[in-house]
Amino acid sequence: MLVATVVIIVKLDRLMTAVMMMGFFSLLSSCIFMILDAVDVAFTEAAVGAGASTIFFLAALAIVGHTSKKRTRQRTILPLAMVTCIGIVLIYATFDMPRFGTADAPIQQHVTPRYINDSADEVGPPNIVTSVLASYRGYDTFGEAGVVFTAFIGVLLLLGAGTRQSGLERPAPPNTQVESMRQKIILREVADLLIAPVLVFALYVQWHGDFGPGGGFQAGVIFASVIVLYALIYGIVPAQQLFPPRKLAYFPALGWLLYGGVGIVSMIKGGNFLDYGALMTDPHDGQHYGILIIELGIGITVAAVMINIFFSLSERSL
Repeated sequence: MLVATVVIIVKLDRLMTAVMMMGFFSLLSSCIFMILDAVDVAFTEAAVGAGASTIFFLAALAIVGHTSKKRTRQRTILPLAMVTCIGIVLIYATFDMPRFGTADAPIQQHVTPRYINDSADEVGPPNIVTSVLASYRGYDTFGEAGVVFTAFIGVLLLLGAGTRQSGLERPAPPNTQVESMRQKIILREVADLLIAPVLVFALYVQWHGDFGPGGGFQAGVIFASVIVLYALIYGIVPAQQLFPPRKLAYFPALGWLLYGGVGIVSMIKGGNFLDYGALMTDPHDGQHYGILIIELGIGITVAAVMINIFFSLSERSL
């Protein structure tokens, strides 16, 4: 189904339909991750791939149009030959891989037993994925948050958001039908029913990530998606009045600094950078509160980045 979906996407000329099919591709991928018991990854794929990415593609279509341009005839023999050769090499390399789920595979004999057997005593959260990402691999996750922040700066520069006119609150247009879809009764009523529960769900995902699937990244995406939904239904101007772009632009850095600040406080307390156990007298309590704070920093960064980018795309499309 994934291969068939990709072929359909490549053959489509209507970009709107292609975007819908890309969302379907992400939904299929999420289902595969669920079958493999990778619930956190499936959660992320559903929220980012099927949800947020689709929204941003739709916003981009408002700028580039809904129909792909006619392509000139080009020679495709050399690229096709290169891709075929690389594919053959990759397939050949998979023959040396252990069978899926094999107990004696190297990945099962290295750090995995340590995480499964000792994470409850060393870190505390029942969700081992959270223990790995937030504690054992805290440096990596901190770097990933930095990548999100750097990508945010790059996207804003590409969109021309560094000009003096960008980020300014615009007055409400005289014809609100052009700016919003609030006149669509079904869309408005469904949005009114969904916005509050989804916001509550985002908070649940944020604060419950150490006990179940979720965390700051997924919560930030869900929260931003709700704001984007509000902007689509009620207009970009009311959304920017709730979240002024000039002020919102500081929040990606604020979330990343909050993450790094936990590491600085850990060092002041006598521990290593991002050693949450040094934050409290009881190391388990320190791990718990440290993970909650850094997850909040990730949630703030992700949500603010996505909302800022959507606002910038909206400015380009108006």
